Amino acid sequence: MGTPASAVRLRTPRRPRPPHSVNRPRRSLTLTLLTGLVLVYTLVPLVWLFINATKTQGSLFDSFGLWFSGDFALWDNIGKTLSYNDGAFVRWLLNTLLYVVAGAGGATLLAVLGGYALAKFTFPGKRGVFAVIIGAVAVPGTALAIPTFLMFSQMGLTNTPWAVIIPSLISPFGLYLMWVFASEAIPTELLEAARIDGSSEIGTFFRVSLPLLAPGIVTVLLFTMVATWNNYFLPLIMIKDPDWYPLTVGLNSWKDQAATAGGEAIFNLVITGSLLTIIPLVIAFLLLQRYWQSGLSAGSVKE
Repeated sequence: MGTPASAVRLRTPRRPRPPHSVNRPRRSLTLTLLTGLVLVYTLVPLVWLFINATKTQGSLFDSFGLWFSGDFALWDNIGKTLSYNDGAFVRWLLNTLLYVVAGAGGATLLAVLGGYALAKFTFPGKRGVFAVIIGAVAVPGTALAIPTFLMFSQMGLTNTPWAVIIPSLISPFGLYLMWVFASEAIPTELLEAARIDGSSEIGTFFRVSLPLLAPGIVTVLLFTMVATWNNYFLPLIMIKDPDWYPLTVGLNSWKDQAATAGGEAIFNLVITGSLLTIIPLVIAFLLLQRYWQSGLSAGSVKE
């Protein structure tokens, strides 16, 4: 007798599952749950900030923090925030933009030039420079705030924009990041070919190297911009004139206003101002996301 068809089907070996890849990643319930927790942890403060920015001063303490209450007062709060105290918020916003453009922009420029030179040129003391940069990355900025204040006080630069801009020009992490990126992104053979063709070092940098460094430049720019935009402790000890406050110090002064004798509580304006403060950073990340992601992943795969 012949073998039944059902037995033949049972003996048929199963096809092996295709291996996991980038397009077919391995599923992990634990990783999914952890990612969900991180997402909730990240979004809840933003949701709370937006919801409470729609409330009046009176309804802030009479309602649940994660749900709307009463009239939708967002637009009224924005108008009051921009006009309160003779437009102090707008002045602080312009100050912050000045510190970011001069400080973060200058820090990015110095990091690009220094990182490129360290990656593609050989000179005595290069190992020592590397050790100094690694050590500077490990030192927290708050540890240098008091010595920086004393030094700037001796030079008479405190209570001026230079007291915030000049320290912001130094970014050890940005320099180290550009050093690593330039080492991987720019082939040495390409530079040698440009030199053989008669290109000067400056011309080679601008015409050959700079386009290849674009993702790394955007990444460093985002890091330095966020650090300067959120800088609080340094401006707090350096600047006493409210006309030169950045947004971080200015909004904190509004928050502390309720604790002073005869001070007016304006927590609704503080919350609305905080919401307006993060909008430029969100826009910058969304616009530069493509360059930022490619900059972070550059050099991660060895060919």
